[in-house]
Amino acid sequence: MKAVVIGAGFSGLSTATYLASKGYQVDVIEKNSGPGGRARQLNDSGFTFDMGPSWYWMPDVFEKYFSDFGKTPSDYYDLLRLDPSYSVFFADGVMDLPSDMSGIEALFERLEPGSAIKLRKFLKDASFKYKVGIDNFVRKPSLSVLEFADMGILKGLFQLELLTNIRSSIKKVVSNPQLQALLEFPVLFLGATPSNTPALYSLMNYADMSLGTWYPKGGMFSVVEGFYKLAQEKGVNFIFDSEIKGFEYKHNSVSGVITQSQTHECDVVVASADYAHVEQNLLDQKYRRYSKKYWEKRKMAPSSILYYIGLDKPIPGIEHHSLFFDASFDDHADALYTDLRWPEKPLFYVSASSKTDKGAAPEGQESLFILIPTPPGMEDTNEVLDHYFNLVSERLLTHTGMDIRNHIVMKKDYAYRDFVKDYNSFKGNAYGLANTLDQTAIFKPSLKGKLDNFYFTGQLTVPGPGVPPCIISGEVVAHKIEKDFPLKDK
Repeated sequence: MKAVVIGAGFSGLSTATYLASKGYQVDVIEKNSGPGGRARQLNDSGFTFDMGPSWYWMPDVFEKYFSDFGKTPSDYYDLLRLDPSYSVFFADGVMDLPSDMSGIEALFERLEPGSAIKLRKFLKDASFKYKVGIDNFVRKPSLSVLEFADMGILKGLFQLELLTNIRSSIKKVVSNPQLQALLEFPVLFLGATPSNTPALYSLMNYADMSLGTWYPKGGMFSVVEGFYKLAQEKGVNFIFDSEIKGFEYKHNSVSGVITQSQTHECDVVVASADYAHVEQNLLDQKYRRYSKKYWEKRKMAPSSILYYIGLDKPIPGIEHHSLFFDASFDDHADALYTDLRWPEKPLFYVSASSKTDKGAAPEGQESLFILIPTPPGMEDTNEVLDHYFNLVSERLLTHTGMDIRNHIVMKKDYAYRDFVKDYNSFKGNAYGLANTLDQTAIFKPSLKGKLDNFYFTGQLTVPGPGVPPCIISGEVVAHKIEKDFPLKDK
């Protein structure tokens, strides 16, 4: 049985590998010249950058993925636990988050006596949410509410705090504004203000503090390469530089996937490309599950302005991961999620992977990746990109004493127009749909298309955005296909 997977990002690689391991013949058709999707790699003037995801969180998800094929992550790449996990720059100083729980508790106790014991309980509850969430919510296709009629879920519904917001939950733990910001950070990209994000997502604090922040040597692209190599080992065939133009139909199914050069016959199709683009622009209207109006009403997580910068010398005082919370969290969140506008004083993130990985930059130099969350659908201009680069440069100068503008060897920016051009990204989104309660599980766009043999995977369907959820998304849809289209010789 022939399956065609559209897109070679993490969800597409995951889907293809699971299907191939079960005996399906799998072709992956990718618009760009290599695997990775948003997790591609940029090489320029001796500098190497992860173009998208740069945080390796939830290592257990990667471990399970490889173990499903009798492998381990170490068969494909080397991991290092970062210490500190990351640094947070506030207006009055910098805070390093230790990699071990004893160090984290000591940090909390120093800034707010009595808070360590509260943090311990908070993370214990977050651990429960993480385990129940991953096992009972995330790994389900979410096609029916009956999937969640499980006694383990029903008994734990109160403890999951689906109807409580995470800000109020965090305020019960600490009153110190910096510690509150530290605990709210992991939900920054979920697509809503902390006041509108379910307390369920404290599970991200467990992922952050208990499971740790890791670095795969060579960057996140080394993980892509591992997934790609494993897929090839399982017999997956890859076709790059091929953009999908449409489909051939037979009865209520797709019989062929049309690219600019040929038509690929198939028995089943999985779209790992942008869901809204595939459905609204490639499928015939009568085969679309959702309307244009439906998509316009979706609440989107942020887009981003990205800068990839090569410096002729290291930047002082910056660790591998640095968060700049030296402006108002709430003002930036309001610009992202409520009154959509260009933020005046945005928070931003800086990655200097060359601090950890000497191969990321020429000797004595620095690779710097800067990310500014922006509202979805805001079309950028060169003037906008220059404005924000200068704004960020001034704030880096304040904190480090170095004006990076005087030490640039190479510089590339990436924003709305690039997300649309390279990924056909709906509203130029970088992080998919907002993880609000009304866009969780069965309320997300369905992984099952209207056509009998058409499926979706990736950040705009279940379970949601982020590398680990996309890996799980591929597994979930592959199991669904195996159930719907079992191989006859099995």
